[in-house]
Amino acid sequence: MNESAISDRRQQRRVETASRLTAVSRRLTASRGLNGFTVEELCNEVGVSRRTFFNYFPSKEDAVIGMDPHDEAQWFSDGFEARGSRGWPVVIDDLLELAIQHFGALQGTPEEHADFFAAIDREPRLLKRFIGVSKERERQVVELVARREAVDATDLRAVAVVNILFALVRTGGERIHASGDTADFAAILTDSLAAARLVLGEDTTRKAQS
Repeated sequence: MNESAISDRRQQRRVETASRLTAVSRRLTASRGLNGFTVEELCNEVGVSRRTFFNYFPSKEDAVIGMDPHDEAQWFSDGFEARGSRGWPVVIDDLLELAIQHFGALQGTPEEHADFFAAIDREPRLLKRFIGVSKERERQVVELVARREAVDATDLRAVAVVNILFALVRTGGERIHASGDTADFAAILTDSLAAARLVLGEDTTRKAQS
């Protein structure tokens, strides 16, 4: 087995462990609140040590939110930069493909989605934390795009493709939560991107003709 395959397997195991910790912490928070269970209880149910938990998350709040944005940025960076610059029209396709692989692995069951929303309803402070983590993720991906395409991080093209990506992921998640079906995550994202491109293309054509 080559070094790349070993690295991929390690990353997959890390994602799976983080996903289990997040799923159980969301369920416990939804039913009892953050103060209603201990880290030890969470670890016992998942089957990991307390030390392992803190290797993944600094607190129960972070476990409920999900993977650390720095870990996610590294995962995106490895796959995205390895492809090299292929021009702006392809950037969003590369990002979307990675998002489908990554967020698709993390998305969980309809019950886990419901637990997440129930946990936020029960602990409103989690919403502020979630928004902060989301903004950090977006900032890091903008920097990643800018680095690969050799532009400044304030370049509007880098900002635009990341805004589009995260908007598609958010609306896709909302649709999945509403329907209770996680099987079509990739189709939802690709169809939404195709629709956005169609609208923007028609709008560009209309302006050119006016």
